[in-house]
Amino acid sequence: MLVVFYPFAFSGICTGELCAVRDDIGSFQNGDVQILGVSADHVFALKAWSNEEGYQFPLLSDFWPHGEVAILYGVFNRDRGMAVRGTFLVDKGGILRFAEVNAPGEARDQESWKRALAALD
Repeated sequence: MLVVFYPFAFSGICTGELCAVRDDIGSFQNGDVQILGVSADHVFALKAWSNEEGYQFPLLSDFWPHGEVAILYGVFNRDRGMAVRGTFLVDKGGILRFAEVNAPGEARDQESWKRALAALD
């Protein structure tokens, strides 16, 4: 499972990152790995964004209790009420194989995700 936390639906960097995943889905998702996008946005905002952008992977809402999952992963910014850019690769055995946290406004290097996924083989 590749868990990708992002701050806000419809925002510039988040849209760019998830559209890059959409456009190269085979590099991030396969029979062994499911990609999951997670933010503290409301489920209705995520559905509208997913429909608009044509995402073919789940976007999960961490809206209520607000940010609880992001808190567990250590990527919730309480002052701004949002998840920061955290990426976590968890193998089928539940073992964390990759973790990366980026600050708000800092885009991620998705090549590092590809290297982590390749290391699972």
